[in-house]
Amino acid sequence: MKVSVVYALPERQLWLEVEVPEQATVREAIEFSGIARTFPTLDLSSQKIGVFGKIVAPDARLEPGQRVEIYRPITADPQALRGESGDDE
Repeated sequence: MKVSVVYALPERQLWLEVEVPEQATVREAIEFSGIARTFPTLDLSSQKIGVFGKIVAPDARLEPGQRVEIYRPITADPQALRGESGDDE
């Protein structure tokens, strides 16, 4: 079955179509894609993974056509970026 594996850095994005066996897991799709060779700093033990925007476990089973998304860690406080102090004044 065919699925996609995607990952994006600010300077580079990659969307790979991957052929995986029926009942493949998210982890298997990532391994089949070879994306770790392109992005050697990927750390799947700490980065979140999702399918169509919903966080899933690496052992979640895939269905044909699904898109596996590897999310970058958050490096800035979203409230600070919006200029909010977080105080309840």
